[in-house]
Amino acid sequence: MDERWAIAPEEGGGAVLVALHPDGQPAGPVLHEPDLAAAVGSRPQVTRWVWRASAEIYPRLLASGVRVDRCYDIENSEGLLLGHAGRLGEPRSAAAAWARMTGAPVPADPPLRAVVPGEQSSLFEIQEEPIAFDALLQVYADQLRRHGETEHPDRMRLLTASESSGMLVAAEMDRAGLPWSASTHREMLTELLGERFGGTGEPRRLTELADEVSAAFGRRVRPDLPADVLKAFKQAGFQLKSTRRWELETIDHPAVAPLIEHKKLYRIYTANGWSWLNDWVHDGRFRPGFVPGGTVSGRWITNGGGGLQIPKVIRRAVVADPGWSLVVADASQLEPRILAAISRDRALMEVASDPGDLYKAVSDQAFAGDRAMAKLAVLGAIYGQTSGDGLKNLAMLRKRFPQAVAYVDDAARAGEEGKLVRTWLGRTCPPGGAPLDDATLEGPPVDEPQTDSRHARARGRFTRNFVVQGSAADWALLMLAALRQALGPLKAELVFFQHDEVIVHCPSEEAATVAAAIQTASDLAGTLTFGPTPTRFAFSTATVKTYAEAK
Repeated sequence: MDERWAIAPEEGGGAVLVALHPDGQPAGPVLHEPDLAAAVGSRPQVTRWVWRASAEIYPRLLASGVRVDRCYDIENSEGLLLGHAGRLGEPRSAAAAWARMTGAPVPADPPLRAVVPGEQSSLFEIQEEPIAFDALLQVYADQLRRHGETEHPDRMRLLTASESSGMLVAAEMDRAGLPWSASTHREMLTELLGERFGGTGEPRRLTELADEVSAAFGRRVRPDLPADVLKAFKQAGFQLKSTRRWELETIDHPAVAPLIEHKKLYRIYTANGWSWLNDWVHDGRFRPGFVPGGTVSGRWITNGGGGLQIPKVIRRAVVADPGWSLVVADASQLEPRILAAISRDRALMEVASDPGDLYKAVSDQAFAGDRAMAKLAVLGAIYGQTSGDGLKNLAMLRKRFPQAVAYVDDAARAGEEGKLVRTWLGRTCPPGGAPLDDATLEGPPVDEPQTDSRHARARGRFTRNFVVQGSAADWALLMLAALRQALGPLKAELVFFQHDEVIVHCPSEEAATVAAAIQTASDLAGTLTFGPTPTRFAFSTATVKTYAEAK
């Protein structure tokens, strides 16, 4: 039986709550109880809690030792429903939704507060509910109605439910924290950068490399200032547009080698150096503040600390507790498998039914066994590399897998025409004319005119990838939800998620069970997301003591 209750915090730590009918209307009297956590914890029969925002309530419940199986996040769902209606970017707060329903002025969403290093949640303190409880219930009931008006109502309901579950996962991961050895981290920094000098605190190796760069130019040059470096190269007879590594490696000058090394080490020093360690790692845990659906494609981001950009060399500091292990799992060649599932291309689904090397299988069917060419062709179809050799490879791919290529071609064409494009479950791209993710506008030279046609092509490249990457995010939400349920009886904890990778921290004796649970969750997510399909979403797993050992 699906028993739903709505709940909201009240001043003084209390709660207002009510049982709900399936249509969202109250199914009993409104109750007021003095303790929010006790109100939830005393009702284990509730299958789904409906609340304004998970970040407002769930961290407090976790701090009191109360976990919930499922929730419905009204504000997150509002954002998804607005996007489906082509209104992505409009205020998504419950107060804004209520204002739209009543014809009142729509308030702007409050600014997000950045994570403060050392805090377990950026929104741990519960604020007074911004709208009346009765209004919140009416917003929820209206959202249930709006689900029925979407293109695929059942899929949309699955999307809002799974992303609400993602909010629970994010809060639980921030509560657990990624295990981190501060002593190992410090040892690595000294090994890579040398000891720090007094005064400025600049590490010895960076100072030495800066001196080498200056000596190569015959004058003092600051390697951390691109303008200074470009000016020095110009004086030496080299006209460069940037200090990117690939461009530096095209010239022959004695400053190149120490400059490249300095750039690499300076990045570690500024992004993950001693200051970062002191700010972000506390009590052996790193908590970056995970944000589900932080990009328009549904991919997660973190709210601080660069949690999704942990350099490989720094991963040695991610160390399991004594007697525990890290189970690190990567979804193998995820996006091509997603394309097979959403396009329903029979030939590509057959290839993707094998958990082995998909690119090798594609190469055997369409590229005379040339795996490198097959990989370029598949990724070119997904990312829009459709000129030069990419165009030739795409033609060969289209001949063998016509339905798959047509699927992304259609998405690109719709994007160029300013139409809305959706993921499999219904997450919707920004409307025509709205800003896209920054990465989608990379590629053409910076001096190319910013024409309407260029923007249309950029939007087409974006929507081509959006239907695949966004559908991968749909699948990942359901995989996380299934894995979370499977780990419930164990001591194991989900501690990290990034696109197609998860890390579970568990007692070593649970590692084999966890690895099997990850693959089972992947299989279940494939069926729940895409229905019956031969496509397999295989995970490669490694049970290790440090994150670095898994790569």
